[in-house]
Amino acid sequence: MRVLYTLLLRLALPLVLARLWWRGRREPGYREFIAERFGRYGGDVAPRVLWIHAVSVGEVRAASPLIRALQAALPDHAVLLTCTTASGRAMAKQVYGESVLCAYLPYDYPEAVQRFIERFRPRLGVLMETEIWPNLIAACAACEIPLVLANARMSEKSSAAYERWWSLFYPAFASFSAVCAQSADDADRLRGLGASVVQVSGNLKFDVELDAAQLERGRLWRRRLGRPVLLFASTREGEEQVLLDALPAWDGKLLVVVVPRHPQRFEALAPLAQARRSRDEFPAVGQKVYLGDSMGEMAFYYGACDVAVIGGSFAPLGGQNLIEALAAGVPVVAGPSMYNFAEATRLAVEAGAALQAADAPSAIRAAMSLVDKSEKREAMAAAGKNLCEANRGATQRHVATCLKLLK
Repeated sequence: MRVLYTLLLRLALPLVLARLWWRGRREPGYREFIAERFGRYGGDVAPRVLWIHAVSVGEVRAASPLIRALQAALPDHAVLLTCTTASGRAMAKQVYGESVLCAYLPYDYPEAVQRFIERFRPRLGVLMETEIWPNLIAACAACEIPLVLANARMSEKSSAAYERWWSLFYPAFASFSAVCAQSADDADRLRGLGASVVQVSGNLKFDVELDAAQLERGRLWRRRLGRPVLLFASTREGEEQVLLDALPAWDGKLLVVVVPRHPQRFEALAPLAQARRSRDEFPAVGQKVYLGDSMGEMAFYYGACDVAVIGGSFAPLGGQNLIEALAAGVPVVAGPSMYNFAEATRLAVEAGAALQAADAPSAIRAAMSLVDKSEKREAMAAAGKNLCEANRGATQRHVATCLKLLK
């Protein structure tokens, strides 16, 4: 089956390159380091390498406590962080600077992944969440490189999709040296797909430390603004207009801050806003919508808001990370589609730190009700912080697994 998979990949190469070039129109990073996507890298290579793969922005940020802990435990090893998206690579540079080597993961062609392995010769590979590349995993197994599937999650929908291609993906899941699942349900589904060494390690995102300085700047910004602030956090295409349309008649005070998930959409969303962070420190009196068109400032936006509505949850996309909002002490309202954060959402709702609504109008009604009730907001904020504190510890469990494999 892997032979057929590889043949289809080869036939798709012209489309892959065309899409790469097309995406580069709005994100120039896609037109840079193209050779890396075929396993060709420059620069020096450290003798001992730990390799972490984080596909995009969310995974790059989620990996931060694990990377920091591995660097502390193994100071004689260099960390190679690979990404797939241009925004993920940009975020990696922003978060880690020169403390890690950043590169693109090659496409899953046998010769490309073989060049990658021969170039870096990692002692250990860590794939974040649900990155399953059959040729890459097979090449690592052939070269006896232990692989960990970290912070692993597996929804019912994804599990069913992998089962349809059982003969291709079962050997891949079975090849992992260890799987660190976020929850017991994730662990059961991963075992069902072929993973043999599976443990429930918790969610690394509970261990991510928010930028305290950014958070305080956001709180100061809100105090100086002197208006209630409703945040649309990490919204996806089409959600902004639906949420704005659901708002009640404007009272002349509420400020809606819209922060899209993908930076390439900043310009497309500019007509919806009367002010934007890249040029206006504060919105003027009489302005209702403020566009958060900056990268790496989610802690600022959470500090600046009274209530956060989580994007990616009003279309069948699985939602975006609500844990950062909880850690910042922000009441959360999510839409119906949160399967990418199913366990965290369940815990947050049960703890009284979040509300989950059936659709955008219901979410806006719930959020507006919270804007008007400071005592309720304070109770939800405290519940969110307590929930995050109670679920810390995934990093230590992941590191223990990695060190055991390195021995």
